[in-house]
Amino acid sequence: MTPPLSGIRIVEFEGIGPGPLAARMLADMGAEVTVIARPQQGAVAAQLGGSGDNPLRRGKTVVLLDLKQEAARAEALALVAQADALIEGNRPGVMERLKLGPAECAQVNPRIVYGRMTGWGQSGPLAQAAGHDLNYVALTGMLSLSAHRGERPIVPPTVVGDAGGALGLAFGMVCAILEAKTSGRGRVVDAAIVDIVAMLGGIAQWIRGSGMLDGPHPSPFHDSPFYDVYRCADGGCITLGALEPQFYALLMEKLGLADVPLGKQFDPRAWPALKDRLTTLFASQPRAHWDALLEGTDVCFAPVLSAQEAAEHPHNVARGTYVRTPGGALDVAPAPRFLPLDGHVG
Repeated sequence: MTPPLSGIRIVEFEGIGPGPLAARMLADMGAEVTVIARPQQGAVAAQLGGSGDNPLRRGKTVVLLDLKQEAARAEALALVAQADALIEGNRPGVMERLKLGPAECAQVNPRIVYGRMTGWGQSGPLAQAAGHDLNYVALTGMLSLSAHRGERPIVPPTVVGDAGGALGLAFGMVCAILEAKTSGRGRVVDAAIVDIVAMLGGIAQWIRGSGMLDGPHPSPFHDSPFYDVYRCADGGCITLGALEPQFYALLMEKLGLADVPLGKQFDPRAWPALKDRLTTLFASQPRAHWDALLEGTDVCFAPVLSAQEAAEHPHNVARGTYVRTPGGALDVAPAPRFLPLDGHVG
């Protein structure tokens, strides 16, 4: 099938993290992405990504330009003039000082969609402050939801914030490109990670509104025995998410706990004793034992895998979820996927 964004041209002023990831998402969907990169690699990119292949450049054409030079700026504007959209991830005001801001780009291309990837946004008291993934997630209130009572919160690095921000920017870009195709007028897409993570927290806010999260009462997501992470005899961990009564009943059956009263699933007074019981039970066998017993059933189970284990898991292998870069490093395949309506490929 022809990728859905075939024929769309995007100029990316390369930054770090979410901006390049958003551009790769669009490139994976068929967009023609030209990366304007600095002649020298940035210090943070070198430390975090090393000197090998940069997987965030997958499917892109790279052009090295020193944008402080007038000739390079003119070359960049010439690329913008032929593009449908651009992405930049600098602090507010940087592109304007380079004379590559929205106004200058609109002069050469009034239909350009100008995507701006920042942590705090183009306006507000924190707009000029430095920050990273963890800081943005913290300010939305979402980081606090990762903590069990009395414990410090923890979140996987650069996933919730940077990756969520990249997805939000990609979504906004496609929306604005569609509109520009009709109106002939571009617009700025102000993609602030703090805004996007807050938006993605809509489900959590809905649950919080019912008092089942982030409140004084025990929460199914932090205190219950049926939605938690358990350690196994070999040090591995497994996860349970048996929220629905039928899944909870199956879990008790699989574990041989016929004496547990199913009608008390959401009675928080029964949670501590059952959680202690499950903790002891799961610690009695290695993770492979619980994988064999529970994986693929409706108890809502998954093992906690390392990145390498995830790439080797049969489900991910069958779907081709992980790939290798030309240099042999582990990477991820494009997502989402597209299938023909009639079910036939080719």
